[in-house]
Amino acid sequence: MYIRTSKSGPRTYVRLAETYRDENGKVKQRHLANLGRVEQFEKQGHELVNSINRLLGGDVESPKETEFEAARALGDSWALQSVWDSLNLTRVLGKALSSNRRQFDVVDALRVMVFNRLCDPESKLGTLRWLEEAAVPGISPNSLSHQQLLRAMDTLAEHLEAVRDALAGQIKPLLDQELTVAFYDLTTIRVHGNSEQENDLRRYGCSKELEGGIARQYLLAVVQSDCGIPLDFAVFEGNQAEVSTLIPVLTRNFSRYQLKRAIVVADRGLLSLDNIDQLENTELASGVAPDYIMALPASRYKELRSTLSTLCFDRDTPSVVEHQFADRRLVIAHDPKTAADQSQQRRDGIEALCQIGDKLAAKLDQQDQGVRSRGRIASDRGAHARFSAALQDSCYKRFINTDFSAERFSFSVDEDKVQEAELFDGKLFVLTSLPQETFDAGRIIQHYKSLMDIETGFRVLKHDIDIAPVHHRLPKRIQSHSAICFIALLLSRVIRQRLKAAGSDHSPASALRELKRLQRHRVFVGQVCYEGVSKIQPEQQQLFKDLDITPPTNKTM
Repeated sequence: MYIRTSKSGPRTYVRLAETYRDENGKVKQRHLANLGRVEQFEKQGHELVNSINRLLGGDVESPKETEFEAARALGDSWALQSVWDSLNLTRVLGKALSSNRRQFDVVDALRVMVFNRLCDPESKLGTLRWLEEAAVPGISPNSLSHQQLLRAMDTLAEHLEAVRDALAGQIKPLLDQELTVAFYDLTTIRVHGNSEQENDLRRYGCSKELEGGIARQYLLAVVQSDCGIPLDFAVFEGNQAEVSTLIPVLTRNFSRYQLKRAIVVADRGLLSLDNIDQLENTELASGVAPDYIMALPASRYKELRSTLSTLCFDRDTPSVVEHQFADRRLVIAHDPKTAADQSQQRRDGIEALCQIGDKLAAKLDQQDQGVRSRGRIASDRGAHARFSAALQDSCYKRFINTDFSAERFSFSVDEDKVQEAELFDGKLFVLTSLPQETFDAGRIIQHYKSLMDIETGFRVLKHDIDIAPVHHRLPKRIQSHSAICFIALLLSRVIRQRLKAAGSDHSPASALRELKRLQRHRVFVGQVCYEGVSKIQPEQQQLFKDLDITPPTNKTM
């Protein structure tokens, strides 16, 4: 007698069979008993073996010990691995970082750090702790050390230009080579620690995160395509002028991507007439100069004030007019509602300052008339000091006239400056080289407003990828940290592109959070290891479909 299996539809059954000879001596088989489905037979089979052993006087098999490993998150890293593979990053990064001196896989170390930024951003030690709870394909929990992660960052810094070229080769097919719109912007990244290293990037500067406060930081520049794909990044010292960063970064990208035609879109903080001149004298791969759409810091130029008084804007609906500035095309967009809100906000702020000044003056007048109030005796010098402090905390001090050297406290509102400021309310000034015949004013403004998408990328870097604050001491590791976060942003934007194309309401962050609930499980029964994936829920199945990713199964693990 022996055990055999047979299939009936999708199910597999275990049967007890025997071999015998018929009356003609021919060998045949026949079923003696049906022992049930194969998944139910595992436990019953051990009991059957023990019963036979007892009957025959043999050893009874003791129950095998079952050990369950802690479940590890799989879905998010599985999705990231699929996007990573679609960009062929393992091969191209491996080629850029090739060396025979290392005893560990640098690309695997970088891959783990990139995935960690998107799944659960931690420090490098925290990344190792995260790796114990996450099932990253091809990586075991104890295969990397903290020192190896740092060495991988140092290797990345040494080969950074080769890595940029490798990434560009994978990004290039995603671009429209005939006309590429390149958005450029900078943000500040807070950084801690002190260093005596040369070329230290950490400098005290005006922080965008602290709304103008001073912080120790470095500048991070990002170039992005009109489809939202990041093309390049660069880091600069934290106190460097923004306008000086534009041309070097763009020139590097023009040569790297070999663009035939490009439109550079940048914010007002990056515009200077010198930058415009350099852009107009720069050549693309086609031999022509790049076009540009750049916001103009109009309030800096006095000649625009008289120009605005001659232009007519619709008082009720948004409108766009064109003019000339520095022999170039100037597009001015006006939104009456925004203008009214800005004017009212300014008036309210000035009124709040006037109330403080009136209260101080009234107290001085009452004291001169012999009426004493509670508290210290008021003085003109004290009133000057208190009013000066209020002005310093306000952004409307330029509209208040006061002489702090005068013996008597007094102030006044400069109505001419207020009215001058109201000329610029609700208006966007954009300087462009694009011809009116092919790019009308409305299209110019639309392209410029698309620059806001790069701000979304900065928010992803700061809140989802958690790029700041940076705690690395060595400048080269600050560079590497930025590069790792840039690659993470690239994966995030590819995921966003796929979700958007599929019409999904998920963001990359919410999609990864949902997929993170899909776990890998391992069970040891005696010396046998059983590995599997938790049941894929309908929303997770839909996400894999939207991302064009094959879900993990027990066979693929």
